[in-house]
Amino acid sequence: MKILKLATILAIAAFSTFQSAQAAGLRFIEVPSSGGGPVLTATLWYPCVGKPARVAIGFNYSTAVQDCPLTGEKLPLIVISHGVGGWSGNYHSLAEVLADAGFVVAAVNHPRDSGQSKTRDPNDIASMTQRPVDMTRLVDFMLDLWSNASQLDPARIGVFGFSRGGFTGLAMIGGNPNWKLLLDNCPTYPGNRFCEQIRSSAVAPLVGDQRIKAAVLIDPAGGSLFTAEGLRNVTVPVQLWASEYGGDGLSPKDAATIAHNLPAKPDYRIVPNSGHFSFLPPCSQEFAKLVVNSGEPELCTDKAGFDRLAFHKQLNADIVDFFGKNLIEAEQ
Repeated sequence: MKILKLATILAIAAFSTFQSAQAAGLRFIEVPSSGGGPVLTATLWYPCVGKPARVAIGFNYSTAVQDCPLTGEKLPLIVISHGVGGWSGNYHSLAEVLADAGFVVAAVNHPRDSGQSKTRDPNDIASMTQRPVDMTRLVDFMLDLWSNASQLDPARIGVFGFSRGGFTGLAMIGGNPNWKLLLDNCPTYPGNRFCEQIRSSAVAPLVGDQRIKAAVLIDPAGGSLFTAEGLRNVTVPVQLWASEYGGDGLSPKDAATIAHNLPAKPDYRIVPNSGHFSFLPPCSQEFAKLVVNSGEPELCTDKAGFDRLAFHKQLNADIVDFFGKNLIEAEQ
């Protein structure tokens, strides 16, 4: 793992009583239904002192200490949004590294397009527009109803998102897509109703969350829909990652459009020789077998010469540095 810069380490010590967590703690939570929205399930990682062990988290395992006491005060919070068909455990390795660095991490299962949801319908535009609502409900729960809410710092909240999760993160920091641009090149895959819904009725503007102070966006879906006008309200620091080749309906143009149209220049990184799914963490043997059997081996394979394991070690370290600078050092 890349070593954090000294300033970040000192800032963590200054703003939190967390000093030397030996492992990430892990809990599974439920966000109660509210405002007509369903119960949300989520996974938490957080600073903890204990002996780590493998804990099953759905399609994979996390190395953590389940249900151990949270260590620290005034801790920053990171909320994670997965891609379509993903789940709250997708980025467990990143969450573990963030927890070791003094962050509390909450990753949600989006009911409309999580791989663990029985009611998923990713071809309904609500699967996109409801995602920021899910995330805001998660933040509300963590700050108000979670048993350790008093140990969080509500002024230091960041968001991380991959693919549709990147779209979600952009919406949370004030981005609004121009849905009508989708009609110029309407996707025609079976079951897709997006364009029909856009034509038949206005799609409500997305509502941001002003509590979010920094965002890491990974190969965001729908990037070409975000005009300069649609991004004019984005004021927080953004780290934007893009694959060289895209994939799964995403083009390198999506992230490039966002980078060009953001009011302030983001920390923009294009990863050489990468495809869209290169940003998914290295697959366990069990998950690799699952995707091969389901006819989606591309989830676990990369271009020749791309080392997904080494890349994700660096990716995780760079993300920790970014959030450290913008949520911890920035508060000094």
